[in-house]
Amino acid sequence: MKHIKIYICLNLLIFFSFAAYSQQNNTIETDAKKASDAFFYVRGWVKDEETSKAIKNVNVQVNGGDYTSSNGAGEFRVRAKIGDELVISHKDFETIYYTIKSDERITINVLAKEGYSNNKLHKRTQDNSFNNLIDSALVYKKKSAEKSIQFVTESLKKSNSAKQNSEAFEVLADIYMYWKQYDLAVSNYRISLNSYSSNDVRLKLAKAYMMNNNYQESVSILKSLNQSQLSNYQLVELNEGLGDVFYKMKDYTKSIASFEKALSTAKKYFITPKITDLNSKIAQTFDASGSIDKAEKYYTNSLNLASQENKKRAVKEKVKVADFNNANRNFDDEIRLREEAILDIEDIETDSVIENESDFTTQKQNYKIGNALFMQKNYDEAISYLEKSRAKASEREDLVVEKDATRKLSEVYKESGDYEKALKTYEEYTKSVEALYIKKEQQIAQAARFNKNIAEQQNRITSLENDRELSESRYNLNQVQNKNQKIIIYSLIGGLLLLLIVAYLMYKYIKQQRLANNLLALKSLRSQMNPHFIFNALNSVNSFIATNDERTANKYLSDFSKLMRAVLENSEQDFIPLEKEIELLELYTKLEHFRFQDKFDYNITVDKKIDVASYQIPPMLLQPYIENAVWHGLRYKKEKGKLDISISKKSDNEIAITITDNGIGREKSKALKTENQQKQNSKGMGNIKKRVAILNEMYKDKVDVFIDNYQEEGDRGTKVIVTLKRD
Repeated sequence: MKHIKIYICLNLLIFFSFAAYSQQNNTIETDAKKASDAFFYVRGWVKDEETSKAIKNVNVQVNGGDYTSSNGAGEFRVRAKIGDELVISHKDFETIYYTIKSDERITINVLAKEGYSNNKLHKRTQDNSFNNLIDSALVYKKKSAEKSIQFVTESLKKSNSAKQNSEAFEVLADIYMYWKQYDLAVSNYRISLNSYSSNDVRLKLAKAYMMNNNYQESVSILKSLNQSQLSNYQLVELNEGLGDVFYKMKDYTKSIASFEKALSTAKKYFITPKITDLNSKIAQTFDASGSIDKAEKYYTNSLNLASQENKKRAVKEKVKVADFNNANRNFDDEIRLREEAILDIEDIETDSVIENESDFTTQKQNYKIGNALFMQKNYDEAISYLEKSRAKASEREDLVVEKDATRKLSEVYKESGDYEKALKTYEEYTKSVEALYIKKEQQIAQAARFNKNIAEQQNRITSLENDRELSESRYNLNQVQNKNQKIIIYSLIGGLLLLLIVAYLMYKYIKQQRLANNLLALKSLRSQMNPHFIFNALNSVNSFIATNDERTANKYLSDFSKLMRAVLENSEQDFIPLEKEIELLELYTKLEHFRFQDKFDYNITVDKKIDVASYQIPPMLLQPYIENAVWHGLRYKKEKGKLDISISKKSDNEIAITITDNGIGREKSKALKTENQQKQNSKGMGNIKKRVAILNEMYKDKVDVFIDNYQEEGDRGTKVIVTLKRD
């Protein structure tokens, strides 16, 4: 009876505990990601050893891989991996063979055939600070994201061309891709392409879009590439990329078609690593679509091809095919492949350390063998492999595998009838869960700090790029201004010389020049609408959209667009009918009132005796006064203010347009402003005075402006009277 009670309690305990702690869902990176990690771009130059001159059109090829040629600066860039052999050939020098040992830049110094002796290949001298910083960023890419990004930031300060700027942002995006910050990678690849067009970067951008789950954008990028401009390797990458995206979208028919197209190109041009990868991906896609027999055929191909490469590639494929066998309950083949993989992994680990995050660790493979044996009800051997997995995981401090192996071991003991060990092992499992929970909390905190640092560095880089663009704009503007100044100076010199010859003709010329300058100045001043209003109007639209007030946003945006259209339509005219100006004022005041409904009410009054069609007024002449009334008077008033705009008849040929507000007044408003705001306001009012002065000069005192306080006590407000004469 006692044993029965223990049995029932143990079963209930294990049942509820297993329900509470579900099996860990191991994160497995896609094969496309792992395959691409081994590759990088070798950058280098080809130069004549005696003259140090660049040599263009040099053939640079990776044996069985990518091909490129040097450009006019002798520069080349080719995709390869450590251990690949570069073949550098040209009609003017002997062919050079070089085995790639790192991703650092290289310079190829060559001698002409006639004097050929001791051609040598050496690392590039670090004489260029930009290239030095980029190289440092690449060295630290996999070690420290912060350091690597810092080097890129410094390189941007040294950049002196659009191509260098593009390269820096490409490297920055590569760093983000490695650290799985895919949204930032997308942004920086796009910035890189804005500076310099490159098919390599477009392919990377497509992949970044895919990894960020922007599948349609990825497909669009890949389909927009001009295939006639791509190398053979890039053609494979293009179709492979389409296959990867369609696989993510679960469109397996299109995915297989794209992979097969890539495979055909890879076979045609003997791109061996890709042949292996594509067979594996086709198998994976057939498996996902339910075509198990076809999947098994391609997995057999990929397994055979991988075994002919290196042990790392072979291990990867064995593990992948073992997972396939597990899913299809072919446990014998699964166990055999995993045992072979363990032997290969042990050989690999004699030269390098495999991180716990990798799927190719002995503890994970022993755990999966134990699980397969458990499924076959071979409990004794399952226990042996699970114990091996636990021991290795403990040695490597792999808490995740240790937890899973302990849980599985408890389950095996339970099924084999050893309930005492099952309970003891389960208690150990709960302890490992607690330890893992603590570790996960630490990792989450570290990830938060990492993301914060990355965001801060990206903001600094974005700011740096904005400053660079602003400096370029200022430089270009200065160039244009200098050019215009030179033209004016030469014109004046020519005018003075002509004045000495024909005084009358020079007088006429000066008069015409003054008229042209006035027209140009008028056109410039007319087109200047306060950007403060435009900025805040768009911010209002943004705030309405943010609060899901789409109807209000649409209404506001519609009125704003009408105002902008009217301003643009009238920008070429010195004068427009008064009735049009009234419409503009009503629309503008309506928009401002919409933003500050709690600050003021307004009223627009037009004397019915005035024939508004017979008067002409400069377009948007009154708008700045209304804006000043709202923004610098009424907006700061504690109680609700009032804005009055009245148009009255002064005489038979004159009308008076009066704009009054009971705001805080000019003196209080000036006291509230910052120094910069005072300058901006002064500039705006100065533009109005210039415009009125030019108009009066050209049209004989047609417009008069008078500004005074609206009242003498309390909030003095402001009163503006604009007198307009009829022609």
